[in-house]
Amino acid sequence: MPPERVNEVVVYKPHTCEGCHAALPADPGPDDPEPTWHQVAELPKLVAIVTEHQAHTRTCPGCGTVNRAVIPAEVRAHVIGPRLAANMSYLSGRFHLSKRSVREYVEAAYDVPVSLGTVAALEQETAAALALAHDEARDATREAPVKNADETSWKLAGAKRWLWTAATATVAFFVIHVRRGAEGLGALLGEAIHGVVISDRWPGYAKLPVEQRQVCWAHLKRDFQKCYERGGAGQAVGATGKVVVEDLFTLWWDFRERRIDREALQAQLEPLVKELREALERGSGCADPKVVTFCKNLLALYPALWVFAGMEGVEPTNNHAERVLRTGVLWRKNSFGCQSEPGCRFVERILTVVQTLRLQKRPVLDFLEISIIAHRSGTPTPALLMPKQA
Repeated sequence: MPPERVNEVVVYKPHTCEGCHAALPADPGPDDPEPTWHQVAELPKLVAIVTEHQAHTRTCPGCGTVNRAVIPAEVRAHVIGPRLAANMSYLSGRFHLSKRSVREYVEAAYDVPVSLGTVAALEQETAAALALAHDEARDATREAPVKNADETSWKLAGAKRWLWTAATATVAFFVIHVRRGAEGLGALLGEAIHGVVISDRWPGYAKLPVEQRQVCWAHLKRDFQKCYERGGAGQAVGATGKVVVEDLFTLWWDFRERRIDREALQAQLEPLVKELREALERGSGCADPKVVTFCKNLLALYPALWVFAGMEGVEPTNNHAERVLRTGVLWRKNSFGCQSEPGCRFVERILTVVQTLRLQKRPVLDFLEISIIAHRSGTPTPALLMPKQA
């Protein structure tokens, strides 16, 4: 930890010389090396501060009128302060604790007993506080010239839903939708989709023109491996595809490490583009129907395999979206989804805010607290996105 984070320093000094047993000076000399150090982090006992608001009554000694003070309505509106409320939403929205687990943790760690209903109510308050931040992330991802997109299954009271995400380098946007196809993609990126979308080959993305797509080569690597393992007529397609994938990623790594520039990247990719096309064309006429379908589908998308070579910000894989979506996958496995539509709104908004702030390397808990304070006071909520540099 840096010096400003250290609360206490315990100093150990040698007092007597080990060589001649003379007394040593208290202050270091010009030739003495810097002290060694060892830091220990510890928590104090985390007992929440409980403030009791008392409304007293006084009887007038003159006329006997009973006068009662009133606790302000804004005080009586809440029994959990904004910092504790932010902590509870953070536990469920980032670490995917169940409501019972949040209740147990708050009582064990902070000595505050809460009900399951209170945990649920605070989630909905947090969702309302993050509504504008969610809209801000939606607009930013839709307007971005390049974004990654992915989806995973979800549940709403046992019914099938889909958790969609779109992510740029600094923003992640989540939405839960009943459809996995074009409707779901429209809910994520709008009906008129702008920019290039990096994704897998799921048919839901078929509404995009090929020039607005970059197909994920990590998925293609697995597809070529499957072709190879099928043997027979498809093995040659798989073998060529595997070699192309390996060479492509080697070139991409050299480009990212600035060992080659974009012009060299494009030039060295040209023979791979030609080699793979020829292999797919041969495979589209082979005797294996599954390999034929795969080859024809890939040829129809062929320009979308190579957009990364010529456009800044486009990568050949969809790993970024998969990493962003991973926290939603873990949440689904732990909770089996949501039980209500308001629960879905909490999931969308807390995932959007948490993942966006993590991409921006900004403190999540402080943002949640400030958002809840603003929501309770009716003042403007904080901006989710960092202002653009002039």
